Amino acid sequence: MVVWTSAWLHGAAAADDVLDSLASWADAHEVTAHDVTTADLLELPTGAQPAASPALLLAAARRIGATGGELVLPVAGDLRGLRGHAPFAAAALHAGEAAVLRSGGEARADACDLGLVPERVADGVLRWTVFQLPPAGPAEHIPLGEAEHELSGAMRAAATALVELDVARHRPGVREEIAALVESQPNLPWPPGIPSRALRVLQRANEVAAILTVATTAGPGGAVSASAMRRRMDALRPLDHAVRAARMAAVNEAVRVLTDHAGKH
Repeated sequence: MVVWTSAWLHGAAAADDVLDSLASWADAHEVTAHDVTTADLLELPTGAQPAASPALLLAAARRIGATGGELVLPVAGDLRGLRGHAPFAAAALHAGEAAVLRSGGEARADACDLGLVPERVADGVLRWTVFQLPPAGPAEHIPLGEAEHELSGAMRAAATALVELDVARHRPGVREEIAALVESQPNLPWPPGIPSRALRVLQRANEVAAILTVATTAGPGGAVSASAMRRRMDALRPLDHAVRAARMAAVNEAVRVLTDHAGKH
């Protein structure tokens, strides 16, 4: 959502391309405003009304003068990007992810950014709830090279952690399990011109995320004591941080490159 919408806002993708790309992770998408004020501003329905199509969300983004987006992946203890907006923060924390579309109009009295939080509300249906956010300065920049380096170290640490935590001995076929999780990720389409390095970092992040998933579950027929699970989670927490940082850095780098490229044409 962040990459495609940003590409569209700068003329690097058509609106139909954005809408088609959404099918990669849900058959149907619907959009509602979090509150009446936001609904009136953006001409969107509230949750008590029939939901709108994502096309109306794009129109609303254009109406507020959105200039691009950023990815937010909050967890307890790391609330970066949530703007101190309590309803948005609560929804984003529950979902574990959100998109923010920046208006670029801090000088306007009515300027606002948009927070978008996805939620699966039915089989094959993803609902995007839209929040009106106060405009903010540039997001914290995570250099892609730094994130990639941290992720590479995390991958090495993950292998060591799996051995030290004795996960593999109690989980025959762990490697196959990890490979299957990576393979099960949807093959997402991307706008033309997206940097290959950003895609490589996203792929590595998916691999580490799969390792985390396997390492934090007991496995078929396995039983893990509370103390053992606590040690396991403590050991793997840095890997989770590395995955989130890498994903945010890769998406934000893709947005930057697409925006710069569009500005030169």
